[in-house]
Amino acid sequence: MRGATEPRWLTEGAGLLRGLIAQDDWLPEECAVAGPTYRQYLLHCDPTERFCLVSFVWGPGQRTPVHNHTVWGLVGMLRGEEISTEMRPSPAGGPMLPGQVDRLHPGEVVAVSANTYDIHVVENAYRDRTSISIHVYGGNIGAIARSVFAPETGAQRRFISGYTNSTVPNLWDRSQEMLAA
Repeated sequence: MRGATEPRWLTEGAGLLRGLIAQDDWLPEECAVAGPTYRQYLLHCDPTERFCLVSFVWGPGQRTPVHNHTVWGLVGMLRGEEISTEMRPSPAGGPMLPGQVDRLHPGEVVAVSANTYDIHVVENAYRDRTSISIHVYGGNIGAIARSVFAPETGAQRRFISGYTNSTVPNLWDRSQEMLAA
């Protein structure tokens, strides 16, 4: 999608992601392993870092901290279900306020964007089994400086997510150099 705008990436990308998650026979087993915390496995990163594709593996009851992305993203549910709750800063440093809540079922796709719905907390909807979602982001998400937020105050802290893979499909993993910076 040469020269594509964010709305085009989100619209056309959502259709492509729906096609990908319509089949559940392609994800390498090593990118579907749950751990003591949720895991983010890099499946592909465009060599010029315009986008990346990752699998998120959610063990029973696991959740993220409140976080942002700073780039557009698409989330498609492959297995199980997840719940995403938008979090909005409160005036005067009070507790963050929950907003839109999405419960994603297999085959469904939702978008996140710094222009619309960017700060949220995500959790596995199940307490007794693993869920897996496939994400596409407008950049190399594991190496992008983002923020996590204290739900009680909205205070921000720098965050680089990195990847869980012991080897990544590209020749480089910039998340480590970004963490060191």
